[in-house]
Amino acid sequence: MIHEPNHIPLIVYKPILVEQTLRLRHSVLWPNMPLSHVSLPEDAQGLHIGAFLPDADQPVAVISVFVEPSPINHSFIRAHDTQRQARFRKFACDPAFQGRGIGTKLLEFAFKCAREDLNATVAWCDARTSSADWYAKRGMTPFGDTFFKGPVEYIMMYIDLVASDGAS
Repeated sequence: MIHEPNHIPLIVYKPILVEQTLRLRHSVLWPNMPLSHVSLPEDAQGLHIGAFLPDADQPVAVISVFVEPSPINHSFIRAHDTQRQARFRKFACDPAFQGRGIGTKLLEFAFKCAREDLNATVAWCDARTSSADWYAKRGMTPFGDTFFKGPVEYIMMYIDLVASDGAS
């Protein structure tokens, strides 16, 4: 568990149950789809992390991390052991709390957990192209071609957790 000061009172970052991620996953990422759309078959194997306001029982931001190799044969990714790659998914921050550094700190905490708890050397994700600049400012690099999930365009992005020290 990590405590970080922000523009609002102390935020607590800690592992949570997958059930605690679903409300934000749904309302932020896919509000027009059924709740089942934000549940993943691999959720039981994931590390789920939430950002909490003091004394709150519901997170204001969530992210899920899985040990999963990238499907793209990129030269940087190929140079790393596929068993030491972590994919993060379903990263969502309540819009009322965006722009306050909570998501950045949660992503940094997820990188730290991927490196220290999952022994990962690389973290990657499918980033919405509308968020790619945000990820790039936090040390991530795009790779592969853009693709669509429904009407939403994505690009894969990665970060070297060893060289970046997990972006923290």
